[in-house]
Amino acid sequence: MKFKLLLLFSFFIFFTSWSQTINLNESYLTDYLRTSQLLGKFNTNISFTLKPLNIGKNGLDINKDFFDFEKYAPKVLSFLNEKGEIKILPFDYNIEYNSRHPYNRNNGSMIPNRGYQHILSAGIYAEIGPLSIQLKPEYLFSENKDFEGFGEGPNGHYPIIWAKRYQLWNHIDMPERFGEKSISKTLIGQSSIRLNFKGLSIGLSNENIWWGPSIRNSIMMSNHARGFKHITFNTTKPLKTKIGNFEWQVISGRLESSGYLPANSTQQYAGTNIYIPKINQIAETNDWRYIQALTFTYSPKWISGFSIGYIRWVQMYSALVRGKYSYFMKGNPNWFPVFSNLFRKNDKSVDYEMQTDQAAGLFLRWFWKESKAEIYMDYNHNDSKQNIRDLLLDSDHSRAVTIGLQKIFKINFDNYMFSWEWTQMEQTASRLLRDAGSWYEHSYVYDGYTNQGEVLGASIGPGSNSHYIAFNRIRDKEKIGLALEIIDQDNDFYHEAFSSASDPRRYWKDFNLHLNFSKKYKNLWLFSNLIYSRSLNYKWDLDDTATEYYHPGNDVNNFHMTLKLVYLIPLTK
Repeated sequence: MKFKLLLLFSFFIFFTSWSQTINLNESYLTDYLRTSQLLGKFNTNISFTLKPLNIGKNGLDINKDFFDFEKYAPKVLSFLNEKGEIKILPFDYNIEYNSRHPYNRNNGSMIPNRGYQHILSAGIYAEIGPLSIQLKPEYLFSENKDFEGFGEGPNGHYPIIWAKRYQLWNHIDMPERFGEKSISKTLIGQSSIRLNFKGLSIGLSNENIWWGPSIRNSIMMSNHARGFKHITFNTTKPLKTKIGNFEWQVISGRLESSGYLPANSTQQYAGTNIYIPKINQIAETNDWRYIQALTFTYSPKWISGFSIGYIRWVQMYSALVRGKYSYFMKGNPNWFPVFSNLFRKNDKSVDYEMQTDQAAGLFLRWFWKESKAEIYMDYNHNDSKQNIRDLLLDSDHSRAVTIGLQKIFKINFDNYMFSWEWTQMEQTASRLLRDAGSWYEHSYVYDGYTNQGEVLGASIGPGSNSHYIAFNRIRDKEKIGLALEIIDQDNDFYHEAFSSASDPRRYWKDFNLHLNFSKKYKNLWLFSNLIYSRSLNYKWDLDDTATEYYHPGNDVNNFHMTLKLVYLIPLTK
């Protein structure tokens, strides 16, 4: 027995199979690789539907002349006859500024903030045999200045409108502002410990995750919220078979609440408090949530550049999964809900099913190297269907969709890219007969699909829609361009609050003009984004007493700046 254990240990020591990640704080590096794929310079087998990307001996096959991961994370120490290594990870610095109110999109540990906020991150990567340890903590500082919130505009909102707003806020943890003071904290960040072997990895991680092919709004899993602790079993590169390539990830994790209350939580309507404390059914406050999720991507051998995949997630309060609802729950606690029945018809316990929040969807991506173009789509349903017939008859019920395309073409000697992405989170006309509720909220999981107060999916949030059109010039490791983003802010709430008044004038709509620039200067990667934002009827605020019917409402301007730096630390051998 001792000999077998020694043999196994020796195998672990001497079989070097390491894999490190390009974390989502460095998402523009991933964007550079995706653009390079369209240009025919990068591995065509990668689907870009599972991020962060893994690099190294157990990760993606990347030509060092194109992207040298030895310079991305240089070795500082070797041991055990070169079987173990310690590498130093890049230094990351991300800073954002908002002049009037938050513009908050896919920025990981950052919060909705007015003023400045920044994240500093550095770390090391160590491996010995198949064991890898990545330590990439983050330091967050946010000014968190006060800004005009819901009902604080020049015209305010009536108590009944506040009550309507709390129909959402009582079923999701999504505070407008994270307290009243500046925030300074150190976080685990993009850290993990894993066992890696032949394109597979299993371990513990706190890294942000992005699933699906979408670039701006991933409906099912994104880096909009802070990373959460999870167990992961995933591929680190496409696994080749006779019928094509496969990629997957299965996670089980812990989601936390923000600890902050919604605005004006002491207000009453009709003699009743509009705020209902977020407690679960056994009166446990601030109970953490158990989430299990999976994604699976298949790239057929016979269709070049085509990938299709599936995503499903299920979350519930930990008290439920630990079996503390035994008075109505049948059987043992279910630690693997994501593999349970997809349809309510087959559920053994309706009560148990009602206490869980879930969603499922399909996605596809298809790129053509010859045309330097790609299309992609996310199509998802919030909550489970009764059966196949229900799915076929009312396919629009509770659905959300993202569709996008990118095309590169030449003008003179330069490459130019056209990008378009459209996302609809707003309920469809199906709501007139069968209200599905907004995405990410839930009637029993009162914190909704969030972590630390921000949604885990599309950054535009519940009930919103988005159009994004961009035009960029591409020169090797340089990209510059303009983009127009139009966001319909939470139309689900608008219809709920104002449809009885038959008032079509007070939609809250943002028009955002972007100027983007990214470039590599020797060991420094730089990304910057300047945004001028014009909000019409900000927070749905409109003066009802004006004589002209279509008159200006609370129309405001905001200036946003993002600057991201990645410094690849140079080391001489």
